[in-house]
Amino acid sequence: MTSPQTGAPAPTLDLLARPSGGFAMVAMDQRESLRQMFAAATGERVGDETLTGFKLAVAREVGPYASGFLIDQDYGFGRVAAEGLVPGGLIVAVDLLRQDPDGPVEDTSIDERVDLAAARRAGAVAAKLLLIWRDDEHRAPRLETAAAFVRRCADAGLLSVLEGVARPPAGAAGPFDGPAAIREAARELAGLRPSLYKAQVPLGGAAPEERLVEECARLDEVIPVPWVVLSQGVERDDFPAAVRAACRAGASGMLAGRAIWSDVVGSGDVAAELRTRSVPRLRRLAALVDAHARPWNAPRPTVT
Repeated sequence: MTSPQTGAPAPTLDLLARPSGGFAMVAMDQRESLRQMFAAATGERVGDETLTGFKLAVAREVGPYASGFLIDQDYGFGRVAAEGLVPGGLIVAVDLLRQDPDGPVEDTSIDERVDLAAARRAGAVAAKLLLIWRDDEHRAPRLETAAAFVRRCADAGLLSVLEGVARPPAGAAGPFDGPAAIREAARELAGLRPSLYKAQVPLGGAAPEERLVEECARLDEVIPVPWVVLSQGVERDDFPAAVRAACRAGASGMLAGRAIWSDVVGSGDVAAELRTRSVPRLRRLAALVDAHARPWNAPRPTVT
């Protein structure tokens, strides 16, 4: 197959994968959430230049050990691409986040400022869209947004990385069945056949490993494409076991940020701390991926 816009052969996930066929990718596309992390670490609300500087430091120090690197255009994509800071596949974030300065991301849309063709020319091999999934009256329009994203990426000759984050409907009363919502989000969104699906770890990774394997296996049953886990919502020390459990259940690796570099935010010597803390973490996670992940191009069970 070829891209309608470029005429070039369609890219494959080898561009984001390790030689094992698994993924050990770094997410550095946090925006106001990263600013919140700086405020928590330093007691100060930092400016845009601090966010960009931190992201570039992560790209320089940690990026060489990542099979893929995700970053947004507002805080560093252009420089990471132009300076060739990461040898792995470069992923551009295309989500426009609706988020109060001190709150979580509440909703997203496609950021029309991101020119996918230009990003590809600059060196991106993939684009990523975060979608907040809720079982509410906006469920269908969100699905349409996700479908448009997958189509646009294919047209531009880019891989599509679709991330679903399940949340309860606004104002919902009663308990929220997180694992069931994560599965339903995955069933719906991964069913659109993005190149790669990015899923939450069920139970926030806070469960015995065999329990996590069980929940991740149920998730794997509804996902018809290769998938990876994210680290948001999982305690940093719990993440390696969560990655191992997900991979044992059928995941192809991870695309993670906070679990790798969060304790370096606000450090007095960011580069040194990234080298001594974050790089060893990523290398250990990559070893787990190599040992346990389903290669992205391995035959998958039939999803019904």
